[in-house]
Amino acid sequence: MSDSPEQVYDPGDVAVIGASCRLPGARSKERYWDNLVHGRESITFLTKEEIEVDETIVSNPFYVRAAGLVDGHDEFDPSVFGISDRTATLMTPEHRLFLESAWESLEDAGYDPERVTGEVGVYGANNPQTAARYSSPPDWASVGPEVMDRSLAWTPDTLTSNALYYMGLTGEAVTVTAVCAGFHYSVHLACQSLLLGQTDMAIAGSVIVRLPHRRGYLWEENRILSRDGHCRPFDAKGTGSVLASGVATVVLKPLAQAVADRDHVYAVVKGTAINNNGVSAMAYGLAQPERMSACIANAMEVGGVSPDTVSMYEANGFGLPMTDGLEVNAATMAFGKQTGTCSIGSVKGNIGHGGVVAGGAGSMKAILALHHRTLVPTINLTEVNEDLDFPSTPFVPQREPAEWDPECGVRRAGVTALGGGGYNAHLVFQEAPGLPGRAPEAVGTPRLVVLSALDDEALARQRERLRDRVTGDPGLRLDDICFSLAMGRKVMPRRWAAVVRSRAELIEVLSAASPGGLVAATGSAPQVDADAMRRNDRGLLPSGQDPQALFELAAAWVNGRPADFASLYQGEDAHRVSLPTYPFQPRRFWRTDW
Repeated sequence: MSDSPEQVYDPGDVAVIGASCRLPGARSKERYWDNLVHGRESITFLTKEEIEVDETIVSNPFYVRAAGLVDGHDEFDPSVFGISDRTATLMTPEHRLFLESAWESLEDAGYDPERVTGEVGVYGANNPQTAARYSSPPDWASVGPEVMDRSLAWTPDTLTSNALYYMGLTGEAVTVTAVCAGFHYSVHLACQSLLLGQTDMAIAGSVIVRLPHRRGYLWEENRILSRDGHCRPFDAKGTGSVLASGVATVVLKPLAQAVADRDHVYAVVKGTAINNNGVSAMAYGLAQPERMSACIANAMEVGGVSPDTVSMYEANGFGLPMTDGLEVNAATMAFGKQTGTCSIGSVKGNIGHGGVVAGGAGSMKAILALHHRTLVPTINLTEVNEDLDFPSTPFVPQREPAEWDPECGVRRAGVTALGGGGYNAHLVFQEAPGLPGRAPEAVGTPRLVVLSALDDEALARQRERLRDRVTGDPGLRLDDICFSLAMGRKVMPRRWAAVVRSRAELIEVLSAASPGGLVAATGSAPQVDADAMRRNDRGLLPSGQDPQALFELAAAWVNGRPADFASLYQGEDAHRVSLPTYPFQPRRFWRTDW
């Protein structure tokens, strides 16, 4: 692709501009990626004492004490969303996790929900069983406030409408029921809405919290669960997967608009497709190769993608020889005969099978692989199943981490998700386009950096996390950092600001044990005559670009005055970049009255 400003983008391309996940062994996408690169298995093997139920069968020789657990599945920070403790307790753990993940992905994209303009659609899938296991359904003998509050906090249907409401957004709210293909269906519907112009931005994702959370399962031969708690995709000795929990969300926008808005783009959704097996020669619920193949091929056709340009295929990959064989057969039919090779893998070896979030885990892997230009290994693959006959297919199992340098010159990945009941779905991702040429950042230009939080503890954590991010990524530009923080974070009561001329100065003031020098912090900022400063309907404006003018604006803002930060970046080339999101301070919320 050309890097010229005149570059024309495919009108069907959708950009992934924000992402968040919490999966077994990882509370963030950064940790998840690190686990994948280093081939870590994140399945927890429980002791008998740790198992919350199953006392009568835990000693059964076929009981497997393994699960893909999510740290903090029972915790939540309601204060960020203005939610009472009572309502937080009524909400199911899936509602709470999805809400926090949606917030994180929007911040990761560099957008403050209070300053987002236009319609934002939210599309999500969850596990209807969770609500029933968390508490009994509301008693509709009455429709008073108590029943209504409990219903809206409890029912799976309101997963997406709650996210819109508590984040202060308007747009479509679509809760999807498509079992283990739920994430893909959510992305598919979100992309359609964006391309039809029904929404301007979309949050799409899925969440599952298996309850009781700390429990194993009974192994049954020729079923999908592993005999020993380890998932071995494409392995001759594979016996299935492990049940897991998690959440994954992405923020989407038409690519041309994302580039125009100076957004950070992780990857591009080139094509999506869904179908169902319907009446099939296979048993109901099993993958049907012809229908799955048609789904994969359709996604590539929609995106105008030739199969020989797709060099990564993230499989459903249960680690059961029969289901792996059906999928490899289907993918081979879709890709056809070609001279190139395609890396094939499955994240289930790392985290198990996450039900409605399984496709989200695979998609997050693909998005991050494109972003980092790296292929990660499929773990627990020691003896490739010869019955899969990989040499006669386009696919080569990815057994080691490797730089991603495809022969065709463009990085593309396909991700398949399957759901019981015959649901098939496929997404085709492509690496982000090169940005139009940017002028080097001006050296020594004073910049205003701002942070805010609900309390001083969270503010201190923000400073620490931002310092670590800036220190760890020398490629970050100071103007991008300041632009992303000023425009992409909700303004909260406890505030901190600094005027700096370089990354080194920023790291220095973030590292200071107490505010000083050029730092203006809550409760210690000097008083300025804010009434004498320039202003517009969005707040105070700096009287100039010199350090003193910026410092006066910082002092007024820290002391609670509104500021028009957008005016600082008019005519500049600053872009949104991924920075640490709000440091939630979760507490345990759990119903105990049933």
